[in-house]
Amino acid sequence: MSNAPTEEKVLEVEHYTDRLFRFKISRPRSFRFRSGEFIMIGLPALPDQKRPILRAYSVASPSWDESLEFYSIKVPDGPLTSRLQKIKTGDTVLLGRKPVGTLVLDALLPGKRLYMFSTGTGLAPFASLIRDPETYERYDEVILTHTCREAAELNYGLELVQSLKDDPLVGEMIDGKLKHITSLTREDHPLKGRITTLIENGKLFDEAGVPPLNPAEDRVMICGSKDMIDDTAKLVETFGLKEGSNSQPQEFVVEKSFVG
Repeated sequence: MSNAPTEEKVLEVEHYTDRLFRFKISRPRSFRFRSGEFIMIGLPALPDQKRPILRAYSVASPSWDESLEFYSIKVPDGPLTSRLQKIKTGDTVLLGRKPVGTLVLDALLPGKRLYMFSTGTGLAPFASLIRDPETYERYDEVILTHTCREAAELNYGLELVQSLKDDPLVGEMIDGKLKHITSLTREDHPLKGRITTLIENGKLFDEAGVPPLNPAEDRVMICGSKDMIDDTAKLVETFGLKEGSNSQPQEFVVEKSFVG
């Protein structure tokens, strides 16, 4: 079987800000992944390129969806996103064949409460997981946090969570279980500050109506910039939680490859 990427068609594109957009592509019948995993995607090589440029992107759609959704930043001079941000319905996107990742339910030990800490496009894997019924079967509470610079950058997550109320699979499951907590770092907002600050000063737990992190009950997933992941992981460890993996589940996991 060939390891070359498959050629998929763009089904939908939506731009949120001059820095953020989402898009959907067709899904091969043979493509299987676990909610929360990422895959390599790219665009066909230009005439002056020897090979296409591919980057790791978390799949934002749930594992049962017939299409594949992605949430992306726009980098004006980025090798891939400078072109990717200009795609239109009907264009071709290259899709890798092997999804991988640590932000999956199986990498965590059983617990009562699941936190998903995200910044920017780090929301993408959680957009997949909050649409997966298994997430609510495993946890009594699911707390999704999304920290951005400006209010407009929260729109993708806000629209997604709102739409879940009418979701045929998880609509009834999220009632009383899913909490969506947003914060901003550059504009006024009910909660202002980095997620690490909100954990340290306790405002996050006050907002969620829960006690501070506890390794006996709480499980954590972290996705965002490298600095955010490193800082949040160190902070979570001070509460006694240990980092896990697919081969050794523990109390928290981070996205190793995320760069957006």
